[in-house]
Amino acid sequence: MRAMVPLWHGAAAEFTLGRTGLKTSMYVTVTRNIEVSVTPRFLAERSSPQQGHFFWAYTISITNKGAETVQLKARHWRITDALGRVQEVRGAGVVGEEPRLAPGESFEYTSGVPLPTPSGFMVGSYSMVTDKGERFEIDIPAFSLDSPEARRTIN
Repeated sequence: MRAMVPLWHGAAAEFTLGRTGLKTSMYVTVTRNIEVSVTPRFLAERSSPQQGHFFWAYTISITNKGAETVQLKARHWRITDALGRVQEVRGAGVVGEEPRLAPGESFEYTSGVPLPTPSGFMVGSYSMVTDKGERFEIDIPAFSLDSPEARRTIN
C-alpha cells in the first residue's frame, strides 16, 4: 500500500509499506516538466555487514509531464559513501534502454548499488533529447542510502 503524499521539487516523503511495516522514502524532482522519483531500499539479503558490503536497490520512475516527446540518452551518477568517497558513473541510457516518452508517458526501472559503508547517498542527471534534436539535462534528486547498521546523526 502506498501513502499519497504531496511532493514538490526536491521533496522527500517517508511512508510505510502495507502490512510489512517497513519504512521507505521517496525523493522527487521536476526539471523541464520531466518528473523523476526515486525509492531506494536496503537489501539485507545481498549485504554482508561483517565484510563491509552493503547493497541497495532503487526504483526510478520518469514521467513526461510536458507537451513534447523526449528520449533519455545518457546518465551521470555521483555516489558518495559514509566516508565522503565519491564514485562517478556515466553511461548510455538506463538498464540497457534509451526510453522515449511521449507526453503523459512514464518509464520505470530498478537498479542497484553496493557500498563499503552502511550509508551514503546518490545524486545525478539524465541527458535528454527532444524530437527536434534539442539536448538538455534533467536532475535526478539526491537520495539517501541507509541501512539498519547506519548511525543517525542529527545536526
